[in-house]
Amino acid sequence: MSFFPKISFQYEVEEYLTKVFQNKELITAIGTQEAENKYQSLLSHLSHPPGFTTVRVNTHLASVTHVKKLLFEEIQKQFKGLCVPVLEHPKLQDILLIPVIGPRRNLKKHASEVIVGAQCGYAVLRGAHVYVPGIVSTSRFLKAGDLVSVYSDIEGKCKRGAKEFEGVKVFLGNGISELSRSEIFSSTGPLKGLGVRMIEPVYLSPSFDNVLPSHLFLQNLPSVVVSHILNPQPGEKILDMCAAPGGKTTHLATLMLDQGEVIAMDKITSKVKKIKQNAELLQLNCIKAFCYDGTRALSVEKREDKQEGPPFLPESFDRILLDAPCSGMGQRPNMAYSSTLKEVTSYQPLQRKLFTVAVKLLKPGGVLVYSTCTITLSENEEQVAWALKTFPCLQLHLQEPHIGGEGMKGAGLSLDQLKLLQRFDPSAVTLQGMDINSLQDSREDDLISLANKDCIGFFIAKFIKSNSK
Repeated sequence: MSFFPKISFQYEVEEYLTKVFQNKELITAIGTQEAENKYQSLLSHLSHPPGFTTVRVNTHLASVTHVKKLLFEEIQKQFKGLCVPVLEHPKLQDILLIPVIGPRRNLKKHASEVIVGAQCGYAVLRGAHVYVPGIVSTSRFLKAGDLVSVYSDIEGKCKRGAKEFEGVKVFLGNGISELSRSEIFSSTGPLKGLGVRMIEPVYLSPSFDNVLPSHLFLQNLPSVVVSHILNPQPGEKILDMCAAPGGKTTHLATLMLDQGEVIAMDKITSKVKKIKQNAELLQLNCIKAFCYDGTRALSVEKREDKQEGPPFLPESFDRILLDAPCSGMGQRPNMAYSSTLKEVTSYQPLQRKLFTVAVKLLKPGGVLVYSTCTITLSENEEQVAWALKTFPCLQLHLQEPHIGGEGMKGAGLSLDQLKLLQRFDPSAVTLQGMDINSLQDSREDDLISLANKDCIGFFIAKFIKSNSK
């Protein structure tokens, strides 16, 4: 049941993906028609938001039960008494799931319009209000307090400050403008703050602006699974190689009871600042964040004893998370993917450089978890096949919890190896809307099962480094 058009790609990227999802191994296993159906279903899912909002509870500061109660009260307040459940996950006991209501097809559109950029639009579809920096255009006579319809400029064609826009735009819902047009496009510089308060979004999700900020962290479900699979223990030394903005970093620190050391690296200064802010907000003290390029994190010379940060000596870490930079094609919602084929294919060599450093930094007997938020073979299963061939010291290992599907055929991995991988594939469920009546008629087990599948596209592999040299 598509509400939005399928995600669009540049022509060469679309050709590339078509070959990926119709590779010989896959066609032999499931047939041409089934492969095509799955691929088309995936494209439809990617343009729609996941069916659930996932929040991770900061169990370092509060119990899940306590936060669940506070969150339920907050949602009732936001949704004006509409009874939307807050669900606990039986296998991920530090997350709460809130079903997303929508798409709501009968909303009346208003004459006054606000056009927002694509990224702002995707945030609105996942529960955010519209902030001023995200606004590209408004109707000519917009005043504060006006009822407005909000649209996303998914192709980035609207000129800032335009008074009307006839290009491709997608309706996101209705809201109340907090500012006039002249205030939004003030010549004194870009304003901050709220631009449109959404009152009738197409997809109804709670807003988390200043809601229990030290108790909750908004995270996609597979991103929470990753940290559980790494399974850090109190007292260990952990490396999060590409850590920004710190969701997984702070989760790792929480799982090890803030005892031990979590080294977080990212090569962009502003992102490292964000990691530190999140660690401080969640009151976690065992995190040390450094601005550093992960491909250079291996030291070839002896370190000074007091040196805390990178580069590190070989075999310095008990466990390493490599949530690698990737083409990001699994993110939802995304209606127009703008990267070129050259950009898409540039990630594999970078991931291999980072992976090679990670293997050398890992202690014998240590655990390495590799993950991406993309759907390609080249960044996922092909990387696993390459790693097993390149590093005889690595063995694929069973993942617990195993919530996603098995790996995708096409990289020459055996069936047993594919079963050890986790690929979260949104097309594994039928694209369906959720209204309040169908929600109240649903069993909790069925909702949890749906949440496990109707999430972003994601990939996880777990390796153990053997003790033998």
